[in-house]
Amino acid sequence: MYGRKSGLIFLMVCFAILGLIFSGNTVDAEAKDEEKDQKPKRFILMAAEYPGVEVPPDEDVSIDLVFHNKGRTDETLDVWIAQQPEAWKSRIKTYRYTVMGVHVPADEDKTITFEAEPPKDVKTGEYAFQIKAKTADGKFELSQEITIRIRAKEEGVKDSKGVRLTTSYPVLRGPSDAIFEFSIEVDSKLDKEAVFDLFAQGPEGWDINFKPAYEDKYISSLRLKENGSKTVAVVVKPTPRAKEGEYPIDIRVTSGNAKAKARLVVLLTGTYGLEVGTPTGLLSLEARQGKPANMSIYVKNTGSATNNNIRFMSFKPENWSVEFKPETIDAIEPGDLKQVEVAITPYEEALVGDYSVSVNVEGEKVSKPIEFRVTVNASTAWGWIGIGIIILVIFGLTGLFRWLGRR
Repeated sequence: MYGRKSGLIFLMVCFAILGLIFSGNTVDAEAKDEEKDQKPKRFILMAAEYPGVEVPPDEDVSIDLVFHNKGRTDETLDVWIAQQPEAWKSRIKTYRYTVMGVHVPADEDKTITFEAEPPKDVKTGEYAFQIKAKTADGKFELSQEITIRIRAKEEGVKDSKGVRLTTSYPVLRGPSDAIFEFSIEVDSKLDKEAVFDLFAQGPEGWDINFKPAYEDKYISSLRLKENGSKTVAVVVKPTPRAKEGEYPIDIRVTSGNAKAKARLVVLLTGTYGLEVGTPTGLLSLEARQGKPANMSIYVKNTGSATNNNIRFMSFKPENWSVEFKPETIDAIEPGDLKQVEVAITPYEEALVGDYSVSVNVEGEKVSKPIEFRVTVNASTAWGWIGIGIIILVIFGLTGLFRWLGRR
């Protein structure tokens, strides 16, 4: 009996939950229908994503035109360029076709593209375009003004024809042992498929290669469809000994008469490296208690950047002293070396034996250790005392033998 009641209660709860879900869906649907009913039957807008732009004289312009259908009726519009400057070439297109009309379903947006190409002898100034659209019944007639400002050509910018190169980061900075990777967008302006050859010119001895984005293989050409574009990576590896400074890299893309150039720049901060050793290669010396033992070491800059503010730090047995002359080195140019005198003085009561003394050479962003084995010998005074004792023993034994011989 109890089990039957539990089952009935469970079923009632399930039905209640389902009822709430369906009622909620019904409410949502009714709300959406009510919202839809509140919209006008016909209402459509046209807007340019960027109604005003500024470009150099050799760059084409591409701007999205967005149609917003805010009504409850699907709309089909004729679209055309009503006004354009003399000698300019312009068109309205999708990713593939030139567009003369556009269909925009109710409560949706549709995007097409306006493109404009300036004449070769275009002058600086502002140029106005007017885009118009009209529904088939003529009830809605839309208009959009677009202004293109041509600025003066910047010094060092290369001419392009039929293809365009763009990059968001034309300057990269890092050490000489780094690998730099630029990302370049290659945009074809041709109305047919074409193969573009890739060329790069940089400092002598540098390794420069092209490769597709997100792939490891190297390429020397690129196939693009009509008005297509692809991203290409330019991988730059400087020579290991390249010094700090600014290095330009010229990129060129060609396909028949179509050509474009771009300049990339690598700013090298240089590498930091130190080499520490002794002129003879020996890392051991002898010393006596309380007496300094001298050793010469050299510090060489093996990097490509100047190493500044070089200091010395020693790790030695207790009560020992280690002195450097000079105590610091202001700077060492790449490839140069400096000589440093090291004086190691054992403790006056140090026991005879071998000890380890480490020296750490600390430069700018790099450090290098060197370790010495110091052999502490007994003081010469104890040697003379020992010799004196031996002589006394000899004389004593000689006198003893003579005295015994007389008896």
